[in-house]
Amino acid sequence: MTDQPQTGQAATLVRVAQVVNTHGVRGEVRVRLLTDFPEVRFAPGKQLYLEMKGAQRTAFRPLTVERSRPHKKGWLLKFADYDSINEVEGWKGAILKAPEGDELPLAEGEYLFRDIIGCQVFTLDDRHLGEVREILRPGANDVWVIRSGKKEILIPYIEDVVKQIDVPNRRIVIDPLPGLLEDEE
Repeated sequence: MTDQPQTGQAATLVRVAQVVNTHGVRGEVRVRLLTDFPEVRFAPGKQLYLEMKGAQRTAFRPLTVERSRPHKKGWLLKFADYDSINEVEGWKGAILKAPEGDELPLAEGEYLFRDIIGCQVFTLDDRHLGEVREILRPGANDVWVIRSGKKEILIPYIEDVVKQIDVPNRRIVIDPLPGLLEDEE
């Protein structure tokens, strides 16, 4: 285990997944995605870092992806040289990180999860709805989970709803479809 990644210079690491459980007995782990493009991010041979928090310090264990695949609402990862449930069981709750520059270039109007999560969401008439806390990927389009107090609002990421994304100011403006905010009224 190392204190920081050995990449020639101190790399900035970004969160890409959280280990939620083991899967089977051969060293696979189930993760909750905190990144876009998991098929690229978790491709065989990709280097990730497991953030291990100890009593005195945080250390990073370098890991190499051996294989990966989607599974239910998350993703399954198998790392090289970790072939037993016993070797990965202590990773539950740990965060997987990757070097910040290890990303795909984005087209106009595309955003990374980290650009959207944490943004404040407002309606066209400037009513504050809450903060984007999570992004779900159920199928045709992403769905943003907006948390306002104890309530959650699910906002589809489609052109008819999302009207403006201002990443530097952490602000998103939406035009909710009829009935989308009924519980909020």
